[in-house]
Amino acid sequence: MGPSTQSPPSQTGSSQPGEPRSPETIEAEVLGSTDIDESLLWKLLRRAGRSVARPAIECLELMLDGNTSLQVRLTMVAALTYLVMPLDLIPDFIPVAGFGDDVVAMTALLGLYRSHMSEAVRARAQRRLDHWFPPVR
Repeated sequence: MGPSTQSPPSQTGSSQPGEPRSPETIEAEVLGSTDIDESLLWKLLRRAGRSVARPAIECLELMLDGNTSLQVRLTMVAALTYLVMPLDLIPDFIPVAGFGDDVVAMTALLGLYRSHMSEAVRARAQRRLDHWFPPVR
């Protein structure tokens, strides 16, 4: 038999296989409010808010649009309601299958959004977005 080699202990504190690992300690410096450019932080938050809010506002405008059929509106409301309800057909704690029903609802919502979105609706949504989240300059 050849010489045996032993691997070095892991960086997280556990040297035996099967033992739970302790979290790694990370040292960080806490910044004071004088170290942060608050105007830059607000610009970043407004940009993030705009990008997150845009699809939601477009869906809202699509549902409020008089040219959108009742069937599309009801399906969108049903999908959105299902996504925000705490109770599901398949509970989310079940691995893989738990989020499958949410994926189906989201797919239906995105399909309706993609096939029924018009430039007029998109323009109204842009005006509402600019009003609620002023553009960052």
